[in-house]
Amino acid sequence: ITRRIFVTVGVDPNIEFVDSDFEAVATPASTPIYRTYPWMNSTHDLVAAILGDVPFNPGYANLQADVALVAGQIDAHLQAEGLEAPADGVDILKPVFYRNRGANIIGQIRFGERRVPLMIALRNEDGGVVVDAVLLSEDEISIVFSFTRSYFHVDTERPHELIGFLKSIIPLKRIAELYIAIGYNKHGKTELYRDLIHHLQASGDRFEVARGERGMVMLVFTMPSYDVVFKVIRDRFAEPKTTTRQDVKNRYQLVFKHDRAGRLIDAQEFEHLRFDRARFSEDLLQELLEGAPSSVTLDGDTVAIRHLYTERRLTPLDIYLREAPELPACEAAVDYGYAIKELAATNIFPGDILLKNFGVTRHGRVVFYDYDELCLLTDCKFRTFPQSEGFDDDLMPEPWFYVGKNDIFPEEFKTFLGLQGAARQAFISAHTDLFGVEFWRSMQARHQNGDVVDIFPYKQARRLRR
Repeated sequence: ITRRIFVTVGVDPNIEFVDSDFEAVATPASTPIYRTYPWMNSTHDLVAAILGDVPFNPGYANLQADVALVAGQIDAHLQAEGLEAPADGVDILKPVFYRNRGANIIGQIRFGERRVPLMIALRNEDGGVVVDAVLLSEDEISIVFSFTRSYFHVDTERPHELIGFLKSIIPLKRIAELYIAIGYNKHGKTELYRDLIHHLQASGDRFEVARGERGMVMLVFTMPSYDVVFKVIRDRFAEPKTTTRQDVKNRYQLVFKHDRAGRLIDAQEFEHLRFDRARFSEDLLQELLEGAPSSVTLDGDTVAIRHLYTERRLTPLDIYLREAPELPACEAAVDYGYAIKELAATNIFPGDILLKNFGVTRHGRVVFYDYDELCLLTDCKFRTFPQSEGFDDDLMPEPWFYVGKNDIFPEEFKTFLGLQGAARQAFISAHTDLFGVEFWRSMQARHQNGDVVDIFPYKQARRLRR
């Protein structure tokens, strides 16, 4: 609002609140945002108390069975970690984290200076609420809060304290990402901007062109010491792209609102940013000024960017497959197929499924990040190639049959995926169904019938009732 009133380009700290000049002192609340439980006679009694303090309507389908399952998981984990009961105590956040049909109780088990993160994942089934999984590691809970997941619904009047607690159990997560994960995306953007400004002040490296193939729609740049990429829409798109600038923005908005299923990277939109020209490599600056002159301008020693998106920086899948040893490369190739299938399960078709449009996270998950051709699966028409009427038809440079705008031929996928060697064989072995229309049409039918396909933010092996 202030930028529109005062016609500000960039950020004016005399008008807009950017950041405090000093660290704010946390004001202690009258009551903590979490409940503290002393270690009881048994883990069973402790879990019974925790679940009993989080009632649902409808209630638990079989509370005693769930208590036994959760207690067994906790005991087994503590034994494997060499930790012996009793613990010093257990802290459980009062707010419950809701997403789709799931609810999550989050806390920590304290052993002196050591903290064991705890997440009890619950689901609303036909017979009532059941415990679906128990997560007891930082990595597993971090994945639940991934920047590829839909936002949680959390009822809290003290988000700052909530984020502080979460940061203590998943410390590698950025503050900005945690705010965004609980639905405070505007404040998350503010935190991301502050973090970037602090990083620029504390570092000396420059923005440069991001690794990977140049995009036809986006100019992408990054900073070696900062794991975020910045994406600017080109003024003109190379053929055969037929999309428009507004189409691209609409697709990013679709991703913002849609269930991302752990396979679509979160993007934050920024406008009217200004950076010191000296922080840009000459090659990058030339690309930006030539490729997106309506979005990027030079004002003396300042680079003004009218519009851009930010995303977490990943290793492009094509680069990962070239550089990784054979086993992790094969695993990534197989997960690439699951990424495509899980997107289809949420009614999303990537449009362009080339390897360069996917990336690999630090947890080894394959996710999609190029949205300029993304669309709803139900808007696509999946076809088989018609039989040619003669040898001459097969030799024609262009298809001899009509191809509509939304027509997709899965038989083609095997030809242009770009997978090689063992990774290709692993993909084909696991995902042959992607090359036929049956998989795609059956998934479309499920969406048209209103079926909900469950995609869990943890491995199937972690589910207590499989």
